[in-house]
Order: sequence, then C-alpha cells, then structure tokens
Amino acid sequence: MADAQGKTKTAARPRVGHPACGAVRLVLFDIDGTLVSTGGAGMKAFGEAFEAAFGVGEVTGKMKFAGRTDYSLFREMCRHGGIDCTAETRDSFFSHYLRLVDSHIDVNRGGPFPGVVRMLDELAALPDAPALGLLTGNIREGAKRKLGAYGLWDRFAFGGFSDDDEDRNLIAAAAKVRGGEYLECPLDGPEIVVVGDTPRDVACGRHIGARTLAVATGGATLEALRECEPDWAVPDLTHLSAVQICGP
Repeated sequence: MADAQGKTKTAARPRVGHPACGAVRLVLFDIDGTLVSTGGAGMKAFGEAFEAAFGVGEVTGKMKFAGRTDYSLFREMCRHGGIDCTAETRDSFFSHYLRLVDSHIDVNRGGPFPGVVRMLDELAALPDAPALGLLTGNIREGAKRKLGAYGLWDRFAFGGFSDDDEDRNLIAAAAKVRGGEYLECPLDGPEIVVVGDTPRDVACGRHIGARTLAVATGGATLEALRECEPDWAVPDLTHLSAVQICGP
C-alpha cells in the first residue's frame, strides 16, 4: 500500500513459528549494499589484488559478490586462477586488497544509503538503546576501511566478520556470541535484529533465530527479498523508524 507521497508502507510480518517478540537488545548490520555504497571499490580491489599477488588476471568476471564473504570469494578466485588456497596465499592477497580498496574508496563516489545515518541516530537515542554491531562478509580490517571512510566505523561496538569463518551463518553465530559478551548476558534470537540487503542476510539472521530487516538498496530487488519472508522488507531505511524495529 502507498501513502499520499507514493511511499510504500511496510509493517512487521512475523514468520510462521517465530517466537513472541520482546524488546530488541542488539541490532546487527551488514555493510555493502546495506549501510554504504563504495561505488564497487571492494569488487575492483579484489580483482586487482589477485593479479598483484599472483600474476593472474580476469578471475572475477563471472563471480557474484552480493551476500558473499571475503574468504569464500578468495577461495573461489583461487579455484578459477589455479592458485592454492592456503593461509599464506590468503594473507598475501589481503595485504594487496587492503592497499587497493583504500585507493578505490578515495576516488569512488560512495556513501551511506538513504535513512542509514538517521536510523543509527534514532537507535542510539532510544531510552533502552540496543547495542549496535556488524554482521558482514568483509574481513574486519576491510570493514573498518569502508565504514571509516564515511565516518561510521565508531558507531558499532563489535561485529562478526569473515575472519571468523567463510560461512555467513557461522559469522552470524559469532556476532550473536559477541553481543552477549558485550551486554554481559546471553541473548535470545528474537532480541536481535539482523539488517541486510540480500537473501543470504535474511538466511543468516534466521540461522540465529533473529528478526530480519531486508533493505532493497543493494544486492536484491524488493520482490526477491519479500520472497524470503523477512520480518520487514523495505526499499530503504527511510521507510521504518527505530521504534518500529525495536518496540515490543
């Protein structure tokens, strides 16, 4: 349904079998396509870093990046490029990647998506403000470079990163554990909201029993996200308030 300004109105749609929802204590955000656009800095840096490290080019042309983790992407690149995927080759690749992603962020025209800064401000201002964390397929240092470029890194207390695992579901589990440690109490799934832009984000939120908020600012259409049955699906974060997300 649309309002007088043509904006699509959205409402919480609890999943079948979802436990009764109480107040939210932790909100976990994906980065690329959810919080910020870097103008493709990460994808460009991946291809260039592989060539710089191993002398093999043209390995990313047919790869899909949306919702993937950095470690899983590197493993696929090694397979395409005929390079052994080891701790040593991975370290060599990511040292080049971090140098190159910085240069691409500097020249690309990126920034936060509509509603992101307002949502972070509103969440922090709530009387019982939830902890804010990251749940991303980026390695931690890559996440820091991307968010730091737009003044957002310090908004988040902790996160789950590709350094934890190349499986996004296990990254979500790590972020949930860190959230409990940060808040000094274990967290039930419905006390967590996972915000992301792809079906993989919805799936990893479901893996830890969290509520899920899908935003169509990155890797998937609104229709495709709705098919995943998240608790909310919106065009961007201007369509929801912090109270709607965190209220009981």
